[in-house]
Amino acid sequence: MNTALHLLVTLAVCLLAVGPLAGARWVWRSPHTGILLWQLLALTVVLCVGGVAYLVAPWLGGAVAATLLAVFGHHWLATLRTRRQHRRILSLVARADDAVPGVLVLDHPLTVAYCLPGLRSHVVLSSGALAALSRDELAAVLAHEQTHARERHDLVLLPFLALRPLCRSVADAVALLVEMRADESACPRSLSMALRRFTAVTPPGTLGMADAADAAVHARLSRLSAAAAPLPWWLRWSAVVAGLTLVSTPLSFLVW
Repeated sequence: MNTALHLLVTLAVCLLAVGPLAGARWVWRSPHTGILLWQLLALTVVLCVGGVAYLVAPWLGGAVAATLLAVFGHHWLATLRTRRQHRRILSLVARADDAVPGVLVLDHPLTVAYCLPGLRSHVVLSSGALAALSRDELAAVLAHEQTHARERHDLVLLPFLALRPLCRSVADAVALLVEMRADESACPRSLSMALRRFTAVTPPGTLGMADAADAAVHARLSRLSAAAAPLPWWLRWSAVVAGLTLVSTPLSFLVW
């Protein structure tokens, strides 16, 4: 009973933190810290729910774990199928361009740029984007998309997108932080100007610049124009330590 009570209290703390953290702007100053904090918070919730279920009945704990694995697996397989189909289409219609080595170009008038992630990731641009963007803007967009591919942001988003029907605000908050993290690799002024030129929604299964009318883009533009300094190191570490403390609570009781 003591263990169950501690798990329930920890779960309550996590759930109470979700709303304020989803609406917090201080994490915008250090998106990487914000992403890590969300991951630790999500892991704590999973451990607490699974732990309480296991204490009620071992089979129930197993059922919770199996359900989560099934949800994640279904989402991942569906995403892989979408990306595989997208790659087949790109192999037929995309072309190389000497102006952007290593990038696939689609002949389309709309301004589009995205990363198709995977073991062999691709950065894709439309001919409309090549025509609309200046050299500096193009460099900023490519830096943004290459960061998505290099840091495998698709894997970061996987568990949150799989559970998006249950926690849309959380998935949206993490997705915004992922975009802001990729923004950090580009020149703020050039990227800000480039973002205003995009007119098309990113295809399913990809990570991209998105529609300029999207609320998340307005948040990114606000952040880029503000040019706020990153969070102090001690505040970043305090947030990480708080997250690790939350995770260690269910782990200590379940392992012990």
